[in-house]
Amino acid sequence: MSDYMSIRENIIFNPVKLSASQEKNYYQRVFVVSAYAGITNKLLEHKKNAQPGIYALFSGSVMDEGWMNAFDELETMLFEINASLFGEPLLLEQANQFIGERLQDAKQCLIDLQRLCQHGHFALDQHLKTVREMLASIGEAHSAWNTTQLLKRDGVNARFIDLTGWRSQQHISLDERILSAFSDVNLNTELPIVTGYAHSETGLMNTFDRGYSEMTFSRIAVLTQAREAVIHKEFHLSSADPRLVGENNAVPIGRTNYDVADQLANLGMEAIHPKAAKGLRQHNIPLRVKNTFEPEHAGTLITGDYISDKPCVEIIAGTKGVYALELFDQDMAGNIDQYDREILTVLRRYKAHIVSKDINANTITHYISTNLKTVRRIRKDLEATYPEAEINQQKVAVVSAIGSDMHVAGVLAKAVAALAENHVRVLAMHQSMRLVDMQFVINEDDYESAIRYLHQNLVEVHDHGRAICLAS
Repeated sequence: MSDYMSIRENIIFNPVKLSASQEKNYYQRVFVVSAYAGITNKLLEHKKNAQPGIYALFSGSVMDEGWMNAFDELETMLFEINASLFGEPLLLEQANQFIGERLQDAKQCLIDLQRLCQHGHFALDQHLKTVREMLASIGEAHSAWNTTQLLKRDGVNARFIDLTGWRSQQHISLDERILSAFSDVNLNTELPIVTGYAHSETGLMNTFDRGYSEMTFSRIAVLTQAREAVIHKEFHLSSADPRLVGENNAVPIGRTNYDVADQLANLGMEAIHPKAAKGLRQHNIPLRVKNTFEPEHAGTLITGDYISDKPCVEIIAGTKGVYALELFDQDMAGNIDQYDREILTVLRRYKAHIVSKDINANTITHYISTNLKTVRRIRKDLEATYPEAEINQQKVAVVSAIGSDMHVAGVLAKAVAALAENHVRVLAMHQSMRLVDMQFVINEDDYESAIRYLHQNLVEVHDHGRAICLAS
């Protein structure tokens, strides 16, 4: 979002190809925008290293003034972004006024809440979800307003669509908010620039947390009966991370299906949140993932019914920072369902994301993506529930070979051999009958090399060229 010129030239001014006799048409499209890079981290907390933002500082120590200082730092950062985008003094003044008022409103709300919670009848915990929703909305409102004004300056009839519910007196559903906002929009002559955050009566962050913009994007596509949904990224949806396997070796996927997209999401490398994809899938809306900096490339088209013409591995992906939590109990034999139910209840209580799991007669191992503090809490609860059980934990990585059709004879053996030949020890592995993915649990230190070796042996050997399957 910070690279406005690339957005303007490669996305806005590069609509679907028209014949030479037709005029350029910027319209019949809707753009849902995210916050500028790093802003949501400052508003909430850093997505990767958990460094506290305004929300985390406020919720962690409401009487501390650290969160107020964070507001001032954020305002300086947002004004600097504005200065880099608006060369015209009047537009810059308007941009600073817009976001400055939002920040001041939010800051005053927290001050009032802080004062309120000094009284014994009011508990801060009851309001924190609302605080998180309010703060999250600021980043998308900032980028959407700016983008709208910049496009207007450059001759496009852009329209700012604010779904954040700022100062709204109504608590309505997500669909109702979208339909209300679009009720008088003329898509033939206007280009809506929409906030990725949308306020709803149930709260998007309760379900999607930082994936809320994808749900907004999905529901708009469904409610406007879009022909196609397009996500613009800084890179292609590729056969592997180019930083690990080399830019010359990674190849765009080109075509795949929503089943594959779900497998990627499970590993934390989502093209789109599974629940957002569900709406697109149910309404037969294809999803295209494009590289903003290669506008002439068709990108990767994701549909519900695609199956590769020839069985193959399409993607090598994985995740680090996974904890293998193993519970062994001799009494489990014959009672696995009871143990499994109890363990899942604990994991759900702590919102631990399950990447995979293994079961045998007396042992259940869950591979969970969470932090060490949460793992310790989970383990403490399980030890209290099963005092005679043996519980172990180990930090591992999971790498996966994924494809829309991997019914390839010997592909599992080939993958295991590739890892073994390069001294990567497989701690556990899993392949389902659906044959859309194979998972290998390995030591975390072997993660990058495992990705490279699997990619070399399962993808690069086929020399796919410009894409594994060229999208139309």
